[in-house]
Amino acid sequence: MSDDTPPTPPLSVIIPACNEAGYIEACLHSLLASEPAQFEVLVVANGCTDDTADRARRLIPAFAARGVELRVLELPALGKPGALNAGDAAVRHGARLYLDADVTLSPALLPLLARALAGAAPRYASGEPEVRRARSAISRAYARFWVRLPFVAQDVPGFGLFAVNAAGRARWGAFPPIISDDTFVRLQFAPAERIRVPAPYQWPLVEGFAPLVRVRRRQDQGVAEIARLYPALMAHEGKPRPGAGWLLGRLLRDPLAFVVYGAVSLAVRLGRGAQSGWVRGR
Repeated sequence: MSDDTPPTPPLSVIIPACNEAGYIEACLHSLLASEPAQFEVLVVANGCTDDTADRARRLIPAFAARGVELRVLELPALGKPGALNAGDAAVRHGARLYLDADVTLSPALLPLLARALAGAAPRYASGEPEVRRARSAISRAYARFWVRLPFVAQDVPGFGLFAVNAAGRARWGAFPPIISDDTFVRLQFAPAERIRVPAPYQWPLVEGFAPLVRVRRRQDQGVAEIARLYPALMAHEGKPRPGAGWLLGRLLRDPLAFVVYGAVSLAVRLGRGAQSGWVRGR
């Protein structure tokens, strides 16, 4: 490292978790398997009625053996924004990684995120999202189209995993009670301030047509809510849109994926899967 290279900041990893017993251990094990980095981990067990917190606590000795502090904060049901705010109030480091409990990281991702956040300028960073293989053929087809959308393949979407340095975290105060916390944070940063690091993370997709419609409806409602409540943020959208040539190419290469994605989009436009307020993404 040269003398003028800014130091890599230590990270506080905040994991909001509500009834994530089926996922939390895999998430935490992926952090344990990370390449060397300086970080702490806080699991915010938010209104859990299962053993999410106990499963997380069992891994405290494994983290301690690696020199990493893992803490578990048990709270009543505050909703995800409330859990994120509680996590922010309890961690030590200015650079933050906000991580959904159903996400797993590749070993190289954590140190690459920390390096991307080095320096005094505000920065936002995420990895390369990959969809875990679904059981449903419908969900697998939808995923094949979704991962190739220009926004997902080229931008820094931050679904389920995004990190900011201390100067970036100063861009907003408390997390507001909105549907899409990841979109809210991403839009605090201009496209030039968002960094996609070359390491993947895995994210699960819901199974079947109706759940896909429900989740897609939730995503669209989340963006519309931000556009209504925080219209100035939309100037940072910079989302690349698929053109006619790109769409034709996808239709020819994978007609099933094209049809499934189009059918889900049409169902959402026709009003299926309508919801109000914050709901789970799966």
